[in-house]
Amino acid sequence: MKADYRNWVPRGMIAGLGAGTAALLAGAAGLGILGSDSLTRGLSALCGVGAVACGAGLAWSVTAYRAFSYEGSRQLSRQIVEGTAAYVTLPPGGTGLDVGCGSGALTIACAKRNPQGTMVGLDRWGRDYASFSRALCERNAQAEGTENVRFRKGDAVRLDLADESFDAVTSNYVYHNIPCADRQALLRETLRVLKKGGTFAIHDIMSPRRYGDMAAFAEELRRAGYARVELIDTTRGLFMSPREARRLGLSGSMLLAGRK
Repeated sequence: MKADYRNWVPRGMIAGLGAGTAALLAGAAGLGILGSDSLTRGLSALCGVGAVACGAGLAWSVTAYRAFSYEGSRQLSRQIVEGTAAYVTLPPGGTGLDVGCGSGALTIACAKRNPQGTMVGLDRWGRDYASFSRALCERNAQAEGTENVRFRKGDAVRLDLADESFDAVTSNYVYHNIPCADRQALLRETLRVLKKGGTFAIHDIMSPRRYGDMAAFAEELRRAGYARVELIDTTRGLFMSPREARRLGLSGSMLLAGRK
């Protein structure tokens, strides 16, 4: 059995955009042939504009799907997951938390790097991300032969977990998907459950529009007594280039990492 971490771009999206592009092109052509009045010509032009927009979305989706695929040559998702996991360290018998684990990729990568501890993957799963599930995570852990993992349901906005209860916390491309006026509050909620001396590695699109001033947030953590705080731009060659980040809509990707 082989692990199936799924693609961040659903195949259904590509199929839908392909069908939409084809339908709009057919509509534009048909109306253009049949129409002689201004209304029909206008509808034909409107369909043509829609086809261009839909086609652009299709082209982006195919490009992103190929880049993120675990089976392709680029394997950007794997590089990001394993690169983030490299910042997570568990003490012997320690426990780490992966918030928004999705298909379990980061949880399992951290567990494989830390056989001396246990990783917990937490997600609310549900209809918004129907291709991900707890059962999928468990199958992937089994396929990888990783036994020091477990998965549970939970909400990143309000973790049903005690303060300072984990030796490490991590997350990858989760918080920017959560409708929230203050995403720094989501970071604080995750760091709340981290023990003193524990490691953290949180990767997301931390652009000012989404997160505000992250340099100031990192400094806030340092003033609060965190032993080490790094804010790393992962689009400068660590995981991807600035050009690739722009093309894939990942500009502003940063890794907040360190030790509490």
